Amino acid sequence: MAARGVFITFEGGDGSGKSTQIQSVREWFASRGREVVVTREPGGTELGTEIRRLVQNGPEDVDARTEALLYAADRAYHVATVIRPALERGAVVLGDRYIDSSLAYQGAARSLGVDEIASLSAWATQGLYPSLTFLLDLPPEVGARRRTDAPDRMERESMDFHERVRHQYLRLADAEPERIVVIDAVGTIEEVFSEIRGVLVERFDGGVATIDEAVDGSAGSVTVAGAGADAPAEAPAETEDTAAEVASSEASTEESSPTDAPDTAGEETATDEAEPVLVDTPEATATRKHRAAKASHKGSTEKRSSRKPATMVGALGESQGALWDE
Repeated sequence: MAARGVFITFEGGDGSGKSTQIQSVREWFASRGREVVVTREPGGTELGTEIRRLVQNGPEDVDARTEALLYAADRAYHVATVIRPALERGAVVLGDRYIDSSLAYQGAARSLGVDEIASLSAWATQGLYPSLTFLLDLPPEVGARRRTDAPDRMERESMDFHERVRHQYLRLADAEPERIVVIDAVGTIEEVFSEIRGVLVERFDGGVATIDEAVDGSAGSVTVAGAGADAPAEAPAETEDTAAEVASSEASTEESSPTDAPDTAGEETATDEAEPVLVDTPEATATRKHRAAKASHKGSTEKRSSRKPATMVGALGESQGALWDE
């Protein structure tokens, strides 16, 4: 069966290193035999390139609503002519900016309203959303120091503007933690990619996560088809024999003298604070299955990237800035 397409986007403020990391991710997927399409917004099409010129280096009097509509027009054409066709033929699409950028820049920083921009973008894209988004987070002042060329119209905005952009990005990540993975972008290129690679291995290595599976897993981890030995396995279904053994063990433990038994209550009840089940009834079996599901979900969640958003300026010298792009 042919692989299904995967849509991954990269977000972050100016100078966060999105373009650099996208190339590393492209190589990671290509080495696994996948077709990879790298694109950006605006600028992923001939029309998009012209829109990019207008919004970044055009007239200074372009108002916020015009700006938002230009981005929406670019996105509609981009999805129709580049992204959807690539996904339909089974490619991995890596997008440098997408809807989240409009929510942060126009919705929050331009004060047009996040909900309004979200509705506009959903209409423009016919509801196409990425299955995974990497948010490369760093303080705006660090991004400004990494700049190696003349700032464009957006980059010339105040530091307060860029702080509002960053804060909105983090709010989006808080609202959608399964889709948006926050990566501390203050570190070196290698350190940042190490964090990204860990997420890729967790979600895609050993199999192919499809768009439908990613959407279905929006409330949990992304489903990986054909996962290898290192992929997280589902908790085995509890058989009647297993249930009987558990009930017998619990009953035996209950009959033991509290004064003679070793103090292991803290270990045994870490995820089980309900009254102990002493007999194997349908209710008892349902209770144990519920606890096992909670423990499995907790373990899966704890495997996600543990890096926190950057909250302070790292020791990044000016000479290192040239290693980074937008």
